[in-house]
Amino acid sequence: MTTTGYRVSLARTLMFALLYAAAVYAGRCTAMVADGVSLIWPAAGVAVVWFCAHRDAPTRWLDTVLLAVILGVGNWRTGTPGEVSVVAAFVGLIQVWIFRWALRRWRPNLWGAGGRDPLRSPRDLWALLAVTVLTCVGTNLAGLLGRGLVTGSLPVALSVMSLARHIASILIIGAAGIHLGAWLSRRRDRPPPERPPPERPSPWRLAEIAGIFALSITGHIGAFAYEHGLPLSFALLGLTVLAGTRLRTPWILLHDVVVGTIALQCTLRGRGPFAQVADVGQRAVIVQLFGILVALVGLSLALGRDERTTLLTALAEEKTELDTQKNLLTAVIDSMADGLAVIGADGRVTMRNPAVTDLLGGRRSPDDMLAGSEWYGLYRADGTRHADDELAYLRALAGQEVRGVDMLVRHPGMPDGRVVRVTATPLPHPDGTYSAVVLFHDVTAERRHRDELTNFAGVVAHDLLNPLASVEGWTAAALDALDGVPEHPNLDQAHADLARLTRASARMRGLIDGLLAYTTAREATVAPSPVDLAEVVADIAQARAEAAVAAGKPEPGFTIGALPPVQADPVLVRQLVDNLVGNAIKYTAPGVVPRLAISADTSGGMVTVRIVDNGIGIPEGQHDAIFGNFHRAHSGSAYLGTGLGLAICKRIVERHGGDISAADDPGGGSCFTFTLPAATADHPRLAPVRPGLTPGC
Repeated sequence: MTTTGYRVSLARTLMFALLYAAAVYAGRCTAMVADGVSLIWPAAGVAVVWFCAHRDAPTRWLDTVLLAVILGVGNWRTGTPGEVSVVAAFVGLIQVWIFRWALRRWRPNLWGAGGRDPLRSPRDLWALLAVTVLTCVGTNLAGLLGRGLVTGSLPVALSVMSLARHIASILIIGAAGIHLGAWLSRRRDRPPPERPPPERPSPWRLAEIAGIFALSITGHIGAFAYEHGLPLSFALLGLTVLAGTRLRTPWILLHDVVVGTIALQCTLRGRGPFAQVADVGQRAVIVQLFGILVALVGLSLALGRDERTTLLTALAEEKTELDTQKNLLTAVIDSMADGLAVIGADGRVTMRNPAVTDLLGGRRSPDDMLAGSEWYGLYRADGTRHADDELAYLRALAGQEVRGVDMLVRHPGMPDGRVVRVTATPLPHPDGTYSAVVLFHDVTAERRHRDELTNFAGVVAHDLLNPLASVEGWTAAALDALDGVPEHPNLDQAHADLARLTRASARMRGLIDGLLAYTTAREATVAPSPVDLAEVVADIAQARAEAAVAAGKPEPGFTIGALPPVQADPVLVRQLVDNLVGNAIKYTAPGVVPRLAISADTSGGMVTVRIVDNGIGIPEGQHDAIFGNFHRAHSGSAYLGTGLGLAICKRIVERHGGDISAADDPGGGSCFTFTLPAATADHPRLAPVRPGLTPGC
C-alpha cells in the first residue's frame, strides 16, 4: 500500500477513535445520571461500524488497540472498577469480532461484510437483527462470565439491561452506518453513468417529506413532554407506520435516530410515559425496547416499499427491453421472404408474417388457408386433394416433426399452382399439447428450373443415341474391313485408334444411359405395390453371377438373409438394388472375389436393407458426397463410371419416403443402408406426382 493510502487509513482510524470516545462518554454520562444504570450505549453501534469500515485497512491492528484502550479507560475514569474496566475492554473486542463474522456469513453482500450493498429488503433487516441479537447475547455471556471471575458475583439484571442497550445501539446505528457506508462506497467507485441520473424530488414530494417529519417529531415531543401521565404513547406507533410507508430508508434511519433521542432525553429528564416506571432498570429496558420497535417497524415498512419500487422498476425495464426485442423480432419476421406461421393446439393461427399471405394466397383468412378449406387446397398432379391428416401442421400438432416436404398449392386465384416447401416443428406445452411452427419456402422457380434441366438432359441424351449408334456401327464396319487387309506398317495403328474409338463410344453410351436412368428415376410415375424383395435380390444375384462367368471374371458370392416384402414401385426397386449390387461388384480390388451380404429388418413400418461388400471402400469424408450428381469417389483410378448411379439410388429411395446412407464396414469394404415402406405397414398413400414434388406434406 502507498504512503498516501496508509495516511488516509490512519486519519480514518483517528476519526473513528474520537467518535467512539465521545460515544463511550455519552453512555457513561447517562449511567451517572441514572444511579449507575446507563439508558443508552451508542458506543456499541459506533464500534461495529468502525470495524466494518476498516475490515481490510492496514491500520486495523491500531483500531483494536485504540478500541480496547478507549473502552477500558473510559469506564475506569467514570467510576468503574479497574478489573471490571479491563473485562469491558475485552468484551468490546469480542463484540465487534462476532458481529463481523456473523454478518459476513449471513449477508456477505452488505457493506462491511465484503459487499457494497445497503439494506435493500426486509430480509436484510431480519438478517441484521439476527446478527445483532447473536452478537449481543454472546457479548453479554462473555461479560457476565468475566465479571463473575473478577468480582465473584453474577449481575444478571444488569446484563439484561446491557443486552437491551446493545441491541438498540447496534441495530439503529449499525443500520445507518451500513447504509451510509454503501452510499459513500458507490459514490467513490461509481463508473461512468450508463443512464441519466434520476430526477430530483418534486416540490410536492419535498413538502410531503417535511410534513411527515414535522408531524412525527412534534407528536413524539408532545407525547414525551406531557407530564400528566395520559396514555398518549399508543399513537406514536401510528406515526412510525406513516413515516415507514411514505419515506425512503435514509429518511427512516434519520427519523429513528431523532425519535430515539427524544425518548431518551425526555425519560432522563423524568418526562413522558416511560418516566412513570419507578424501577430504573425496568425504565431503561423499556426505553431501549421502544427504540428497537420504532426502528424495526419503520425500517421494515421502508425497506419493503423500497424493494417493491426496485422490483417494479426492474420489471418496467425488463418489459421495455422485451418490447424492444419483440419489435425487433417482429420486424425481422415481417421482412422475411419465407412465410412463418404459428398454429395453436386448437388449429387456429396465432401468429404469421405477411409472406404467408403472399405465398398461400391472400383472399381468405390464414385459418382457412392453412386448414385446407374448400376454396384452398393442396393438390396432386392428378387433381386429387391431399387428405387432411397429411397436412404438415397437423402432423406437427401431433408431436411429429416434418422437414422439407414439398406441396403444390392451388386455388382459384392461383390456378397454375405454386410449389412450397414446408417445414413444421412441434412446440410442446406444459399440458401435453403442441403448437406448430410452420415455415413456407417458395421453390416454384427452383423446381421449374431443375425440371427443365432434367428434361433437357433426357432429350439430349435420347437424341445423342442415334449419332452414337452411327459412330459405333461405322467403327465396327471399319474393324471388319481391316480384317482382310494385308500386313502394313499403319495397320496396327489403325486397329489401336479404332479400339480407342470403341471404348470412347462405350463410355458415352454409359453416360447417356445414366442420364436417361436418372431422368426416369425423377419423372417416372411411382406405382407402389407389394414387392417380394427376396425374389428381386435373388434374381439380380443370379444375373450378376452369370454375367461374371460369361465375361471370364470371378463369380461373386452372395449371402442373402431374410428379406421382407416392401410397398414400392417394382421397376424402381429393381433398378435401386441392381445399381447397388453392381457398384459393390465393380469396386473390388484386383484379384479379390466379390462377396456381398444382404440383410434386412422391419421397424416402425419401414424395411431397412443393408448391403455389405468387401470392396475397396469409400474415401474418407465422401460418404455423403457420393450420392451427389456426377460425383465419382475414385475418379483417378481404373474404375470407370458416370457418377450418376448412387444419385439415382438416392432419388428412388427418397421418392418412396425413405433414406439412404453409406458407411465403412468394420470387416473391410462398405455398407450401404436404405429404407423402404413395409408392405404390411400403414404407409402413406402414393400417387402419380408432378416431377420434383413429394406427395404428402
